[in-house]
Amino acid sequence: MRADQYHVDGLSIQMVLNPDRFAVIVASNLFGDILSDLGPATAGTIGIAASGNINPERDRGPSIFEPVHGSAPDIAGKRIANPIGAIWSGALMLEHLGHAEAAADLVRGIERVIVEGPHTPDMKGKASTSEVGAAVAEAVRSASPVAA
Repeated sequence: MRADQYHVDGLSIQMVLNPDRFAVIVASNLFGDILSDLGPATAGTIGIAASGNINPERDRGPSIFEPVHGSAPDIAGKRIANPIGAIWSGALMLEHLGHAEAAADLVRGIERVIVEGPHTPDMKGKASTSEVGAAVAEAVRSASPVAA
């Protein structure tokens, strides 16, 4: 894998103009927070973006998993927040904890709902937060093998 170094302003330009050139971006907390909003926004919404702040020294402190959009106080209580970023963050946590199959099941459910809907307003839909969350749960249930 190739590694390059950028100043944050040049990196933000390249993220917009040539986003496919990046597989992983490592940045300080301040710039990483800004860039983690920029990346998914250029794709249309930050509502589906997950994040994991991984502590490689697991015994010295936790890793943190959260949707990129944070608490979204501007839409609190309106039932329109996209739950996919939070669900995907849960999948990242499951993978980090060694539950790769469960994480993959969640990601497949998310992918199905992104393609088929329903969608919250940030994705040009009319569904509520709970409707999209229920759709992801159903997609996971319907794709998982039934226990005997």
